[in-house]
Amino acid sequence: MKPNSATGTLHPDFKEQPYWWEAAPPRSVKDELPGRVDVAIVGSGYCGLLAAAELAAHGREVVVLEADFLGAGASTRSGGMVSSGQKLVVGGAIDGVEPALFERMIEDSVESFAFLQRLVRDAALDADLSLTGRFFGAHAPAQFERLKEVGRILHERSGVRVHVYERDRQREVVGSDYFHGGILIDDYGGLHPGKYHRALCGYAEARGAVLRSHAPVREITREGDLFRLRTGRGEVVARDVIVATNGYTGAATPELARRVVPVRSYQVATEPLDPALMRRLNPGRRMVTDTKRELYYARPSPDGTRMLLGTRPGVFEHTDREAAPVLHRALCRYWPELADVRLTHAWSGRVAMTFDKTAHMGTRDGVHFALGCNGNGVALMSYLGWRTARKLLGQENRPCAFDRPEFPTRGFYGGRPWFLPVVSAYYRARDAVDRLSAPR
Repeated sequence: MKPNSATGTLHPDFKEQPYWWEAAPPRSVKDELPGRVDVAIVGSGYCGLLAAAELAAHGREVVVLEADFLGAGASTRSGGMVSSGQKLVVGGAIDGVEPALFERMIEDSVESFAFLQRLVRDAALDADLSLTGRFFGAHAPAQFERLKEVGRILHERSGVRVHVYERDRQREVVGSDYFHGGILIDDYGGLHPGKYHRALCGYAEARGAVLRSHAPVREITREGDLFRLRTGRGEVVARDVIVATNGYTGAATPELARRVVPVRSYQVATEPLDPALMRRLNPGRRMVTDTKRELYYARPSPDGTRMLLGTRPGVFEHTDREAAPVLHRALCRYWPELADVRLTHAWSGRVAMTFDKTAHMGTRDGVHFALGCNGNGVALMSYLGWRTARKLLGQENRPCAFDRPEFPTRGFYGGRPWFLPVVSAYYRARDAVDRLSAPR
């Protein structure tokens, strides 16, 4: 059957779960909770695990509490792209930020990228990290000019190597005629999110951290100098608390939930492709991103056998199965040669956006937090988890640029993003106008 219907698009072995779980399924650890610890960390993603590893290495008794399987949230559902400060520039965070602070943000973003590379190398983490480059393609001619400016800023501020490709040369980088030129950043790349998370679990446990799954934190109350965390399967008393829940921040921390906007992002993976076809589609196994406001991103699997694509399938939420054929059509807009290729996996996860488009770490009501990766969390949230631990230990050499008192919200927002369909429709309309205005 040709994949010209929702059914035909799906492989007979299609699964509504992350492709990454095939090699590294999330773990369940339902052992008894410790009654009292030095530090309780809410959230078992990259941020929480790196904070736990650093604290435990310095002799702190640490427990990581996860509502589901360990890492079942965005950390094992992401696209696994690794980069530094481009989100601050591309996403518009530069607007309204004083130059000195922006310089420090870029500096810490670049350091987060270097931190990740050092960590994977020095701890010998099995993560399939590969810095093959990332191509940013313009979905309309006007966006190509903007990309060139973005590339200039990134090169000047972070030192990354940037190459500009006019439309007539872009097939040297990506085998597609969809884009109107773009820029290639050599220094960026990707990893296997599931393997990286599994390796971080082992890294934290080897240093003495205790990990516990299926223990949703429902309430955090302060009792003098201590905190009591009421979970779905018992209570934990801690001297300090770190919240590292990102797009899964909820009712246990309502003031933090009001400051992050959870956006559901969807991804699909194709069945294995012919090696010659893979070489034509993506000659250098590079990460690919476009310039739409409703972002599309694609990449080869770490073993180079499949193509993966991520975006939102519409203004409203879908089931993963419903989203799969929509994302397949988007994949074919990049690469029409994939029209008859079937999908083996479709999944989704929640990304934490913020109103000022930047990540935040800090302390609120005595609780430490690191939140708001804005879709750029593999390196940055790993780094902010480590920085939060260093801050709690009193071992920071300098304040982190993302640690600042301002963490904006809106008066009408209580943590439920009811306005997302309106914003998504607006973004899609703007993207369509940009595309339609392009010369044929």
